Amino acid sequence: MINKLVLENLKARWVRTFLSALVVGVQVMSILTLIGLSDGLLEQSANRAKGSGADIFLKPGAQNTFSLSSGQVLQKFVPLVAKQPHVAAAVPVLIVPVQVVTSMNGVDLTELERVTGRIRFLEGGPPKGLDDLLVDEYYAKQNKVRVGRTVRMLNHDWRVCGVIPAGLLGRFIVPLQRLQQLTGNAEPARISQILIKLDDPALVNQEVEYLNQLLKGNLQAISMSAFVSQFSMNSIPELKAFVGVITVISVVVGFLVVFLSMYTAVVERTREIGILKALGAKPLTILDILVREAIILAILGWIIGLGLSFAAKTIVMTFLPASLPVVTVPDWWPIAAAIAIVGALLGAVYPGLKAARQDAIEALAYE
Repeated sequence: MINKLVLENLKARWVRTFLSALVVGVQVMSILTLIGLSDGLLEQSANRAKGSGADIFLKPGAQNTFSLSSGQVLQKFVPLVAKQPHVAAAVPVLIVPVQVVTSMNGVDLTELERVTGRIRFLEGGPPKGLDDLLVDEYYAKQNKVRVGRTVRMLNHDWRVCGVIPAGLLGRFIVPLQRLQQLTGNAEPARISQILIKLDDPALVNQEVEYLNQLLKGNLQAISMSAFVSQFSMNSIPELKAFVGVITVISVVVGFLVVFLSMYTAVVERTREIGILKALGAKPLTILDILVREAIILAILGWIIGLGLSFAAKTIVMTFLPASLPVVTVPDWWPIAAAIAIVGALLGAVYPGLKAARQDAIEALAYE
C-alpha cells in the first residue's frame, strides 16, 4: 500500500521527479566519467609499457615510482648494460612531456624493434631524417593528421612520416639524437630510461637483482610486472585524494537536490499529510513514505547516470581519443549507486522529520 502511494506521488509530480532524478544522474555521470578518465590514463600508460616489449626497465636510481622527467640517466650506461649476460638488447629512451598528459619519446627505431619486434605502420613508414615524427592512431584521428603534414612541438617543426597503432611508448616517437638536442640533453647525452630485452624471460627476477647490484646508486632495475603495477590509483596518493574530493562533492550535490525536492514535496502535501495523520498514520509512516521516495529518486538518477556516462564516454572517445581516454568502470557502478542513495537519504531526513512532526489539525487547515 505504501509503495503504491509513493509511486503515485512521484507520478503526480512527474516533472519534479524527472528533474530531481536527472540532477542525481548528472552527479553519477560525473563520478563515473572522472573515474573512467583516471583509469583510462593509467591503463593507457600501462599498455604503453607492455607494448614496448621490454622485460626490464632501468629507471633513475632507487625510486619506487615512475617519473616522466627527462634526462635523468646518462646514456653511457647503455653499453655497460648491453654487454651483461642474458641481455639481448638495451635501448635508450628519452621521454619529454609536450602536453598535459602527452609525451614525446626519443628512440632509435631500429634498436627499438630489437625489443618490440617489427613495428606495424598504419600509414607511411619509419623516420628517414632527424626531423621525422611518428604519431599514434588516436592522435592522428583526433587532429586529422596525415603523413607528410608538418606538426610544431617543442618549438620545432616535425614532418609526420608515419602513423602507428596506439600502445607503443607514447603518442609521438622521434629520433633520439634530435630530441636530445632540442631539450638540452645532448652534452653529455642523457636519457629517461633503458628498455632491456632478455634472451630468456624466465630470468627476469634474477636479472633484476643482478642489475640492481651492478648499478647500485645509479639506476634501478624493475621488472615489467612490477612497473605496470605502479600504474594504479593506490600507488598515486594525489589521484586517490582527487577521487575522494569528487565523492564528497557528489554526496553534497545529491543531498542538496533531494533535500530541495523532499522539502518542496512536504510543503505541497501539507494537507495530504494531515489527512494521513487524521486517518491514523504514525509519524514513522510519514517518514517512511518520504524516505522511499528519496531512494526511488536516487535509483532513477543512478540509472539515468549510467546512460549518461556511456553517452559521455562515446562523445569523448569520438572527438578526443588522444587527449582524454575514458574507459568503462563497472566496479564503480555499485559505489556510484551507494553515493547517490546516501546523498538522497541525507537530503530526506529533515523534510521527513518536519512532515512527521506536523500537527494533523494544523495540516488540514493549511491553505
